[in-house]
Amino acid sequence: MTAAAGSSSSPQPGLRSWLKLVTVALMNARLTPTTALLLTVPPLMWAGNVIVGRMVSDLVPPITLNLLRWVLAFVLLLPFGFRLLRPGSSLWPAWRRFVLLGLLGVGAYNALQYLALQTSSPINVTLVAASSPVWMVLIGRLFFDTPISRRQLLGAMLSMAGVLLVLGRGQLAYLLSVRLVPGDLYILLAAIAWAWYSWLLTQTGLEPADIRGDWIAFLLAQMVFGLGWSALFTLGEWTFTDAHIVWGWPLASALLFIAIGPAMMAYRCWGVGVQRAGPTIASFFANLTPLFTAVFSSVLLGELPQPYHGLAFVLIVGGIVISSRRRVVQITPNALGDKLT
Repeated sequence: MTAAAGSSSSPQPGLRSWLKLVTVALMNARLTPTTALLLTVPPLMWAGNVIVGRMVSDLVPPITLNLLRWVLAFVLLLPFGFRLLRPGSSLWPAWRRFVLLGLLGVGAYNALQYLALQTSSPINVTLVAASSPVWMVLIGRLFFDTPISRRQLLGAMLSMAGVLLVLGRGQLAYLLSVRLVPGDLYILLAAIAWAWYSWLLTQTGLEPADIRGDWIAFLLAQMVFGLGWSALFTLGEWTFTDAHIVWGWPLASALLFIAIGPAMMAYRCWGVGVQRAGPTIASFFANLTPLFTAVFSSVLLGELPQPYHGLAFVLIVGGIVISSRRRVVQITPNALGDKLT
């Protein structure tokens, strides 16, 4: 009689506790190969984005480059999600949510990165951007009530060691010679913005389900308002600086790459990966960006990979593996019976 009565009313406290334990167990599942692949694609695209952004720095102003990138991506995706812009769309009641996501993910992050590449070298940009795990952990602890585990700290240390090894090209003296310039401050702001953006992605109940469930609609929703921010920032750039554009095939091909690769593919894979693994674990994969950047630079400069590249890869991947091996709550038959009674 007691069990029957309980089934027709709200769950008992013991049952609610058991359901919470099951939820924790599912959330603490280990990183799957599919999720790892999804989180590896973005750093590949981001590494190419840094190289291309530096190559076209003399052809287009940095904030304008960010605007052109997102305008092209918007045009490419619009045929697949134009219904989102209709007056009766569920986008408009949730405009506050997408104004913030658009500011951080579309309007600010890459604009700050391209701006940093004007005065800072790619090696400095990737060095400062590698601080994202620190900001991810701090923002999660301060604003999202997420505890910091020892494994996450150890994983962060190993991953950062790999990044520093690449940036120092295997030589401590070379790493110590790195000097910070104003551009490094821009990329630091970009890393903080990206950490905040990634945590906001975990809040899945704040936007309409039909938008969240469709990655094109979700990205377009951010672009709608992000383009407004980008246009505003670009207006300031052309008003207060000597901005100019050198049109040609080099700039056109660069825009095509950054619109399809970093803007669409990377955002799609990163969004799904963060939802599956969480922003803290995903931040360690972002540390692969300097490694890929070093490899791309070696290829473009005709330099063969050095032994320290392999060691750095081991350290970075080791940090990812350690940080992702969370404790899984075990539900035994006896515990199950205790929770249900």
